[in-house]
Amino acid sequence: FGNYPLNGYRTCYTRQRKKAARKLGNPRLLQITFHTFRHWKATMEYHKTKDILHVMRILGHKNIKNTLVYTQLIEFKEDEFVCKAAKTVKEAMELIENSFEFVCAFDNVKMFRKRK
Repeated sequence: FGNYPLNGYRTCYTRQRKKAARKLGNPRLLQITFHTFRHWKATMEYHKTKDILHVMRILGHKNIKNTLVYTQLIEFKEDEFVCKAAKTVKEAMELIENSFEFVCAFDNVKMFRKRK
């Protein structure tokens, strides 16, 4: 964070959050904190990877019990995917750059998927 005091970030964020809540008429925005973002990122990362050890490393937890909370925070529908097909190397590269993962090849077409 350089030489800028951490408390300064919090103050700036709080002001902007109040301004947005007032402008949008949405008081629920006032409930969003930096810690909320941490929980959201961990939950989404677990949903995407299904790897609790990966989430544990991201959060810097030393005890897996602290990380297990994120597996129970939200219920997702069974794995829902967006599926795409690529016929050329360029199309495949674009899909990979957009976080799609390779699944299989069928009739000279490469199949990719990404969780919704």
